[in-house]
Amino acid sequence: MATIDADAHVIESHRTWSHLAEGEGRFAPMVLEQVRGEARVASGPRAANKFWFSGNFIQPADDNADEAGLSEESRELGDVRARLRHMDELAIDVQVLYPTIFLQPTARDAEHERAQFRAYNRWLAEIWQVSGDRLRWAACAPMSSPHAIYDELAFAKDHGACCVFLRPFECERYVGDTYFEPLFKAAEALDLAIAFHSANASYQDISFHEGHNFARFKLAMVAQFHWLLEFELPKKYPRLRWAFIEAAAGWLPYTLVDLEKRLKRKGRRLGADPLGDNNIWITVETTDDIPYLIKRVGDRNLVIGTDYGHTDTSAQIEALRLLKENGRMPAGSVDRILDANPRALYAL
Repeated sequence: MATIDADAHVIESHRTWSHLAEGEGRFAPMVLEQVRGEARVASGPRAANKFWFSGNFIQPADDNADEAGLSEESRELGDVRARLRHMDELAIDVQVLYPTIFLQPTARDAEHERAQFRAYNRWLAEIWQVSGDRLRWAACAPMSSPHAIYDELAFAKDHGACCVFLRPFECERYVGDTYFEPLFKAAEALDLAIAFHSANASYQDISFHEGHNFARFKLAMVAQFHWLLEFELPKKYPRLRWAFIEAAAGWLPYTLVDLEKRLKRKGRRLGADPLGDNNIWITVETTDDIPYLIKRVGDRNLVIGTDYGHTDTSAQIEALRLLKENGRMPAGSVDRILDANPRALYAL
């Protein structure tokens, strides 16, 4: 049995923006360091003093490097082999990498977004090649440039991408808007999963929820999941796989009950296997009541990730293995969550 880390991260650095095309250097984010003044509250264990500034937006850069105990080379993938060695120590065979800086908006116009996403995708393609296929990744699609989506995702697919990174409220829209048809058709044709990651792409929502990351990132994920099923979008794209990454899963039972009530009023019913019927996978966390979730939705559409680069790198994987040892979960369920399920989601 392999162990697949369904949610790991890379911290962007100057290496990322070295892949900007000629004449696009102005699109590289600035790195700011605070030397005086009131400390800005951050979501990590200490106040941030280093920031990214891009597209008139400012956000804390990596703020927990010391607590995570990771080397800069591993977190930023300046040394891919250092990351692979650490994965070996953690008994992780494959990691699926998600971005960090793009968890909130970084661009004010389509050209800016297209340049940053193109540079990021080529950087990850380079990392994948050096990793020997052990570092797979989520591609960034230029949502403000629908005409460029297919070609960009085709490049990504050919260079190790296994899903498309999508944030709630891309382009200030809910996921069911027809604006997203070029994305969904491209992902379906290329066999790439659509992976919503805890984030928020709405300028308005990001500003409104300033300083409250639960509402900003987590509740946005729940809203998109609810919308997806209430308006039956998976039925329109039956070959497309969907994922909701890094929002835990304790909200799932409540959301399904609410969906059942709303669908009933519309004369429809939620199926007995709402995740399986709709090709949806969800990451669990070890703080979730995983045995109950398995009883509620089964064990074939749950995955788990370490959030490597942002938090304690071994806590999630090792704790899940302990659940297998103490008998709280069937061994077969643990095996599926660590291997078969992420393999199916990402078509590895």
